[in-house]
Amino acid sequence: MELKKFRIKIFADGAEKDLMLQMAKNSIIAGFTTNPTLMRKAGIKDYKAFAKEILSEIKDKPISFEVFSDEFDEMERQAREIASWGENVYVKIPITNTKGESSAKLIEKLSSANVKVNVTAIMTLEQVKKVVPALLHGPGAYVSVFAGRIADTGRDPVPIMKSVVEYLRPYSNIELIWASPREVLNVVQASEVGCHIITLTYDLIKKLDLIGKDLNEFSLETVKMFYEDAKASGFTL
Repeated sequence: MELKKFRIKIFADGAEKDLMLQMAKNSIIAGFTTNPTLMRKAGIKDYKAFAKEILSEIKDKPISFEVFSDEFDEMERQAREIASWGENVYVKIPITNTKGESSAKLIEKLSSANVKVNVTAIMTLEQVKKVVPALLHGPGAYVSVFAGRIADTGRDPVPIMKSVVEYLRPYSNIELIWASPREVLNVVQASEVGCHIITLTYDLIKKLDLIGKDLNEFSLETVKMFYEDAKASGFTL
């Protein structure tokens, strides 16, 4: 694996307990991110019990857990509760609530209270500019720009990510996450533009061994796969 040449941290993105504990032992995994959608997909019913169980095992790598209220007062209560679970906990706060109201005031309040914040669901440079002042006096923060979802709209996320990297350059306590990647190529792109972190699902982590693979060899393996699958299916004409 040619990962050493890439200057970027890899965070595992998911909520399956066994896989998280397995990834915690992997030296290339620098941290973890979760969200309510991933937890629902994993069948988690008790949010707090799941988080506490994970944190009892993973104590030396950052883990982000997200609030799930739509009201800022309740978001704050949840954020403070989540932050109390461990020194390695970052609290994910969405850039707005579902009404489109900015979370900046809450983020500033939490950050000033020494809560490590991961501002999530960001998709524009303008959103980054609005939230950065709220993070300046905190203990360190992440801003998660959803490059993969930007790409889903037919837009190239690289120029946007480059502009965010440049904007954040003076702020040493804020790290940029390339969130929601769609392919291994995104690791290369994120590293080249200067992102600090990229989140990867377990399926993408398994593909990291393909980085730098000889394309002729890969072509032959693909031909063999098609042949073996056709044979195993017993196809005839």
